[in-house]
Amino acid sequence: MDRVIDIHTHYVPRGWPDLRGDGGPDAPWLRLETESDAVIMMGTKEFRRIRSDCWDAEVRLRDMDTDGVRTQVVSPTPAFFNYGRSGREAARIARIFNDLALEIVEPAPDRLIPFCQVPLQDPDAACRELERCVAAGHRGVEIGNHVGDQDLDSEGVVTFLQHCAALDVPVFVHPWDMASSPRLDRWMAQWLTAMPAETHLSILAMILGGVFDRVDDRLKICFAHGGGSFAFWLGRMENAWHGRNDVIGTSRFPPSHYLGRFHVDSVVFDERALRLLVDTVGADRVMVGSDYPYPLGERPVGQVVRKSQFLDDTERRQIGHENAERFLGLSSS
Repeated sequence: MDRVIDIHTHYVPRGWPDLRGDGGPDAPWLRLETESDAVIMMGTKEFRRIRSDCWDAEVRLRDMDTDGVRTQVVSPTPAFFNYGRSGREAARIARIFNDLALEIVEPAPDRLIPFCQVPLQDPDAACRELERCVAAGHRGVEIGNHVGDQDLDSEGVVTFLQHCAALDVPVFVHPWDMASSPRLDRWMAQWLTAMPAETHLSILAMILGGVFDRVDDRLKICFAHGGGSFAFWLGRMENAWHGRNDVIGTSRFPPSHYLGRFHVDSVVFDERALRLLVDTVGADRVMVGSDYPYPLGERPVGQVVRKSQFLDDTERRQIGHENAERFLGLSSS
């Protein structure tokens, strides 16, 4: 499997201006510890330890070469979405990070593809920032799977998704702001259970909320982490749609009808899970993703796709790069 395109990676700039604004004392900042080590801080609390692979293109390219990755999509780290702030403040912060992202990918524009972030809580501002970013060189947009209590079927998000479809801008949906409780504070349970559930819920919102019925079918949208738990529970959704259509019958068609309307990445870490995913959504709807450079990501990138015996060479090419080329509007040469 050559010419691999990794659809799911993240960046963090090496520094940024003071973001406190209306966000109060818990605004994120970066505590640099060495030339290659730092800590993302939320006010006085440590959020995540990171290394220079988050911001250094040279390090990133070296890892890509080691793993046989030709191209990376470089997306924001969801902690910086700032959907809980005012639209004005979130737009200001999005502009800062989007411009810094372009600086990070500048050394290798043929291999590092930037995706922007937008103030999704303000659809008009989100559309404006999307247009600005696309004009500046961003090739797509990453959004969170919800804004407060509003899922992806809220009117504002649907308006933004329709704008993405009209501009032919691909959308990458990443879970964030997972539910918190003492029961989820052990074993990284937020990441191991709540994160897959959030992604599943976002696909439910698109289907059962009727978004795919309303948004232009030109919309190119991909869900992180293999679509969460969606593939395993599609049969349950289908049964509920037919058995209790009076409760969940918002969509025009049963859930399986919409399988051709979205992509998922391959970050499922296990051949059995990948087989279910491919059997459910199709080999033409899965793209290699790694969640690089974070510790819960896949290294070497694409190893499960490479090693899975059930895939033939055609399917491996599709997942490895052909699907992503179409999704991103890249030449296949």
